[in-house]
Amino acid sequence: MSRPLTWLDVFTSTPLRGNGLAVVHAADPVDDATMLAFARETQLSETTFVQSPRADGADYVNRIWTTEGEIPFAGHPSLGTAVAVAHLDGRRTASYLQETRAGLQPVEVELDGHQARASMLQGPAEHGAEADPATVAAAAGLALGDLHPELPPQVVTTGQPHLMAPVRDVSVLDAVRPAFARFRPLMHLAGAMVLYLAAIESGGRVAARGFFVADGGVREDPATGSAAGPLCAYLHARTGADRVTIDQGVAMGRPSRLHTAVEGDRIRVGGDVVVVSTGTLLV
Repeated sequence: MSRPLTWLDVFTSTPLRGNGLAVVHAADPVDDATMLAFARETQLSETTFVQSPRADGADYVNRIWTTEGEIPFAGHPSLGTAVAVAHLDGRRTASYLQETRAGLQPVEVELDGHQARASMLQGPAEHGAEADPATVAAAAGLALGDLHPELPPQVVTTGQPHLMAPVRDVSVLDAVRPAFARFRPLMHLAGAMVLYLAAIESGGRVAARGFFVADGGVREDPATGSAAGPLCAYLHARTGADRVTIDQGVAMGRPSRLHTAVEGDRIRVGGDVVVVSTGTLLV
């Protein structure tokens, strides 16, 4: 069988930057083993499969896979998948209600050729436990004094739990060297997927790096939309900030920009998206 395939870069307007995403359409017949195998084939942080909706009012199901397995929710796969669906349908604007294992998320899309802008409302923020700063610093290959003195590490979720870890200043981000032997136990204990190290700058700007466990090591993520929402919620709760712009992926040569804002009890996360290629998957 064959099915349409869309490849995009998310949180950038420039091809081959941002966070790459492969989207497989018409994926109702695709079994889980094939989804995992294709996610490993792409070697992207996430690959998605679009299926028919199950929940009332939903437009499609978005199944999100890493190279390790399926996850309930993620940011750049949500925005990128909505753009891919709109692009395949020839839409210039679209409002979708996306269905994931984490629930339903409204996504807005504007398309101009291969360029797009998308945003979504993530779920209400849940603020979890604080983590031991010394343990977090050691897992990131940092000294304890490299962490922010007034903003402690804490697990926050808007659909997927991540560990927020503000650092002293942007120079600290260049020194990050995650140690797998310490990183993996920390993330398991915290129940979080990504360690999100964030340097808080002036004017609502943040520089960030995100790391997760994959393929027996620690991998860096160019742009983590599902952590950007929790970071905005974290900073809103602790500093009153209601709008945060995040630059991520710079150290990887994949610069990304994520825009976040508080809307009631939820966080809107958005950014640019560019369609890089379209084709057909023959499996």
